[in-house]
Amino acid sequence: MATFLYSIGRFAFRRRRLVALVWVALLAIAGVGAATASTATSNSFSIPGTEAQRAFDLLEERYPGQSADGASARVVFKAPEGEKITAPENAAEVSGIVKELQDGSDQIASVADPFDKKAPAVSQDGTTAYISVTYDVSSFELTEETRDSLKNAGNDAREGGMTVEIGGDALMVMPETGITEVIGVVVAGIVLVITFGSLVAAGLPLITALIGVGIGVSAITALASVMDLGSTTATLAMMIGLAVGIDYALFIVSRYRAELAEGREREEAAGRAVGTAGSAVVFAGLTVVIALAGLTVVNIPILTKMGLAAAGTVVLAVLVAITLIPAFLGFAGERIVSRKDRKARKAAAEQAAATGEVLVGDAPRDNGGTRWSRFVQRRPVMVLLAGVIGLGVIAIPAASLEMGLPDDGAQPTSTSPRKAYDLLSDGFGPGFNGPLVGVVDLKNSDDQDAVLQRITGEIQKNDHVAIVTPPAPNDAGDTATFQVIPKDRPNSTETETLVHDIRDLGDTLKSEDGAEVFVTGATAMNIDFSEKMNDALLPYLALVVGLAFLLLMVVFRSILVPLKAALGFLLSMVAALGAVVAVFQWGWLGGLFGVEQPGPIMSVMPILMVGVVFGLAMDYEVFLVTRMREAYVHGESPSEAITTGFRHGARVVTAAAVIMIAVFAGFIGSSEQMIKMIGFGLAIAVFFDAFVVRMAIVPAVLALLGKRAWWLPRWLDRALPDFDVEGDKLRKKLDGDAAEGGSGKEERETVSV
Repeated sequence: MATFLYSIGRFAFRRRRLVALVWVALLAIAGVGAATASTATSNSFSIPGTEAQRAFDLLEERYPGQSADGASARVVFKAPEGEKITAPENAAEVSGIVKELQDGSDQIASVADPFDKKAPAVSQDGTTAYISVTYDVSSFELTEETRDSLKNAGNDAREGGMTVEIGGDALMVMPETGITEVIGVVVAGIVLVITFGSLVAAGLPLITALIGVGIGVSAITALASVMDLGSTTATLAMMIGLAVGIDYALFIVSRYRAELAEGREREEAAGRAVGTAGSAVVFAGLTVVIALAGLTVVNIPILTKMGLAAAGTVVLAVLVAITLIPAFLGFAGERIVSRKDRKARKAAAEQAAATGEVLVGDAPRDNGGTRWSRFVQRRPVMVLLAGVIGLGVIAIPAASLEMGLPDDGAQPTSTSPRKAYDLLSDGFGPGFNGPLVGVVDLKNSDDQDAVLQRITGEIQKNDHVAIVTPPAPNDAGDTATFQVIPKDRPNSTETETLVHDIRDLGDTLKSEDGAEVFVTGATAMNIDFSEKMNDALLPYLALVVGLAFLLLMVVFRSILVPLKAALGFLLSMVAALGAVVAVFQWGWLGGLFGVEQPGPIMSVMPILMVGVVFGLAMDYEVFLVTRMREAYVHGESPSEAITTGFRHGARVVTAAAVIMIAVFAGFIGSSEQMIKMIGFGLAIAVFFDAFVVRMAIVPAVLALLGKRAWWLPRWLDRALPDFDVEGDKLRKKLDGDAAEGGSGKEERETVSV
């Protein structure tokens, strides 16, 4: 592996114009494809294998021509203080808005008058009413004219003193995150300048990462309509691609500068940097790909597509790192090194020439990484206990994790959807915002009317039910639908219990009469989604951690080092979940992070955190520990190897982690609770894993294990493939070539690692 990548690095360095041209051409092709592709309007969401999805599919089959995934809205009215919404002047105002909405857009499917005697939508106290609006298309396909018509529907009523708020998904748009991306790139640039002390060295990782991300995101955009890729797919791919792209470039550029410092020619330094650091990049990239592609085991199409698209962007980042980076290093010349270091090296060369000494490169210098590693090695037990106990305490809230999906009740109190949600809760009860849709398949039933009466009667007896609407059969008479309004909030445990109670009733009816009862609707879909996420978490963890363990065992030629890496990740992951629960579920420090309504943690959060953070955590593990392994293989003691690894890797890992924390933390400022939670969770997880686990617990454990850390049974060593990640075979080959070329001892000293 190292020898092969060494050849690629030297080739890319020599043929830098050709390599750069190929990547620019790929970027242009992808960009043209994205610009000319039709806009992706579908954001289909399905949960195969769940009852809510089966009911959804049955509705599409038995009620042809009705859009099951069309957008909807509720325009909620509250009469002025001391008045009734049913008062003639107020009722006339509301009815006028019904007509206004009906004429406002050709995308309207129906507008329900709240004063319709067949289906009244007025609260018992007569102060609140709402208009139900449904559309023929999804919220992402609504035109701006349709949205404006809905937004402006209640302006006259507001001027007359009525409270008018709008909820539902019709006004839902993808949150704008452009400013957070800009902040992340700016922070990355500042950190890179501080790390390298050179604008050229700092700019190179940013440029190459943006090229890789540009190609990946453009390709996703070009294929979005054809492959039904959701609008969040490109966002996740951009986030991950930018993260790993900067990380990988940072590592190779850092190694290249270290090779130059040892006195090697630029082309040779580029080859060795790609051969050694590039090997680590390839295997680090494989762990990220495993984590993202592993989302397929969840069996939710939207997650599968997101994971595979992001994994493809990571593959692009790896290819950019091992080809475009050495090409750009060729263009950069000496400017890749800071001006201070160039002057020092020039002065040393002049002194060596004057004295007749042979310049063999800069001697290793102590830095913050070496001093920290020595501190940890002096007190490994104390550092280990402090890290484990500290993360363990933070992880305690994770035991109370409750999962769900956010609704309008999680929106900031200043927004119209949240105000509409609260008005409906106050006027009609907390369960009104989460109605359950019952679907009865009567195809195999002998007495359909009796079955429907029994179903609604039994459900109405449930303590968690407020209202059951009369069943409405379809034209064929083989299916009927009804609504159940729970007494409790949509994301409460009582509502979840109600869903299961109705389904248990359906099982009984099927065995007795042949009729099937399904429960669907947004609330039931959310409950099924949360349960599926919960059921998939452990298998997903086992798959990802297991495959990565095998991969790291090949990389490090050790059993204990991969085991320590996996256990350390699990510790940081549980601690991060504990922090998320404390802030977003319990409300601790909620004001600091803008959490206005504590509630259940988003169902996809644990799996998403595992997929994203596991890849980054293994990046840091590989970057840091491969240099230790390389030093150990080349003859250093275990203690010296730890110090060497920190001398060369601590700054890189620190810079990469700070960049990622800044990028993720930028999303905490979003008004969307979901985006805010993702940003906080990923930022805190990276912080725990990079600075507590990789920078403290890892060296402490390695110090305690000593040589045993690198132990591998001989039979297993023979069975595992040897990819030469540490570059030992490459070093021997280059030293042998130098000897055959008659360079002698001095040459071997010059090129030795």
